[in-house]
Amino acid sequence: MDVLLGSWVLHGSQSLEWEELSRTGLPLCDAVVNLAGENVLNPFRRWGDAFCREVISSRVETTKTLAKAIVDAEQPPRAWVLVTGVGYYCPSPTAEYTEDSPGGNFDFFSRLVSSWEAAALIPGSPARGVVVRSGVVLGRGGGAISQMLWPFRLGLGGPLGSGLQPFPWIHIRDLAGIVCHALESECLQGVLNGVAPSSSATSNGTFAREFAAALGRPALLPVPAWAVRAVFGAERAVMLLEGQRVLPKRTLESGYCFIFPDLAGALKEIVA
Repeated sequence: MDVLLGSWVLHGSQSLEWEELSRTGLPLCDAVVNLAGENVLNPFRRWGDAFCREVISSRVETTKTLAKAIVDAEQPPRAWVLVTGVGYYCPSPTAEYTEDSPGGNFDFFSRLVSSWEAAALIPGSPARGVVVRSGVVLGRGGGAISQMLWPFRLGLGGPLGSGLQPFPWIHIRDLAGIVCHALESECLQGVLNGVAPSSSATSNGTFAREFAAALGRPALLPVPAWAVRAVFGAERAVMLLEGQRVLPKRTLESGYCFIFPDLAGALKEIVA
């Protein structure tokens, strides 16, 4: 299967510039996957209007570019997969969300996901549309783990704020697996929640303890909420100090079998 990856605009082993894609159109391919998006939790970027515009453009405008390319293609791809986020759902310590749950209109991030997913809609297109709403992606060499690894290795890690907030997570191999599942399942379309089956029972505190245990370290130093807000700003801090209990109901019903359904197994593989 020849797949165009929209995060780097890769086509097979070749790369394209976004401007070239806009000018020449979509190359012949079986599927398009959009993984593009500026890192919202970059601690070196101040949260302000300019950064917000970058965050929006890197998601919504790239998605619009790819959607237009699909519409204009002489031979459209068979599948069109977009990876967004569980920020679509309203943070709650008790509510549980499936793919059919409402959301998308209560804060900056939920509205961002709504705009992002709306940009991917192509009514009447022969390309199957699948949206994967991802939780926190855990894997080696990048993402959330890379920011937490050294503090935890030094025994300086701990929960954020109260530690009671839900922590929706997924191993990177399962996120890739769900995307591949979406590409290969010719009848599959709509929303899939990209979270591990046990993540609805995982709190931030649970994650901190399990991560520390996997490293053979304690997790005794919580990061106070005020410090998180000071680094990231009040609006972004919500992503870390609050969370959602998300269930991969439709993902499981579609036949996807998780490689890492539980946190201990996922972390053991990552830090091994």
